Amino acid sequence: MRKQILLALSAILMIACTQQDTPTKMWEHATDGALAADIAQDGSLALVSSSFHDIILWDLDDNSQKHRWAQGDENLVLFTSLSPNNKYAVTAEKDSFAVWDVESGKSLTYTKLRESNIRDIVISNDGDVLYGKVNGVVVHVNIFSGRRIEFLGHSEKINSVALSPNGRYALTGGSDYVALFWDTKTAQVIHRFIHPSRITKVALDPQGRFAFSAGSQRQSSIWDLKSGKEISRLQYQSRSRVFSAVRFSNDGSELFTGSPGRLLNRWDVSTGQQLEQWTITPRKDSRPVSSVIFAISESKSGTIITESSSGYAEFWTPTPSQPQ
Repeated sequence: MRKQILLALSAILMIACTQQDTPTKMWEHATDGALAADIAQDGSLALVSSSFHDIILWDLDDNSQKHRWAQGDENLVLFTSLSPNNKYAVTAEKDSFAVWDVESGKSLTYTKLRESNIRDIVISNDGDVLYGKVNGVVVHVNIFSGRRIEFLGHSEKINSVALSPNGRYALTGGSDYVALFWDTKTAQVIHRFIHPSRITKVALDPQGRFAFSAGSQRQSSIWDLKSGKEISRLQYQSRSRVFSAVRFSNDGSELFTGSPGRLLNRWDVSTGQQLEQWTITPRKDSRPVSSVIFAISESKSGTIITESSSGYAEFWTPTPSQPQ
């Protein structure tokens, strides 16, 4: 009996230790809330679109504004992405996108879509832009060479896209219950990841080791990109879990996810077990109390950084993992 009580207390303490609600640091980046955001892979920059109809590139080392941009007539930017090498940024409204030079702040290109709307967009180190559309078409285009390819592997609307840093490989997920890993030069499918429901989020490990795909029902899987086999599934109790942001850790051993329900989670890639959970900060006096995590990154020092619809950049210090 005493042993059972000790085990129960141990479990309670473990849960308490993995639930954190106070960031180590917080900066306001959008006074009236954000519409979209991305954080550089190294955690040095944040690209935030606000409801005040401007786009600001923030330096996260000193919280200074590096550039302020405006796009189109309405400037209602719903998607943002930074290239892994911090050279380019792409911002998109539902029917147009612009690419910017991060160093100079100059606009490199502006493209208006003729048909269908953008559902998600990303950019590579070499200026390759990948975007998925409502009509199920995925477009890969290089802003310098003009090379353009339309990928027609999906039969329904695209919900999420990811691109390797060199622009060579894409991962796309749609409402047709499948995530496809494919070659952007040949449009040939390399791996097909099947789910029992529509795909809501996909992500690629920048080192080319893993892929992540999440369905609208209870299957969120981490895959081996060499074999195409499932490594693990995220372990959670709810029937469904929606992810609004996903990022692999720098060493590839962990996965960070953000949700529309203010939850930031840290997972073990090899087992799918949750390691830690935080609750991000909502806007003061917001009703209902809610916030969507738009972007997650891990700094070189191991600090986890989030940007959310609350308009805050928040910094979290993970608890050191215990040896297995």
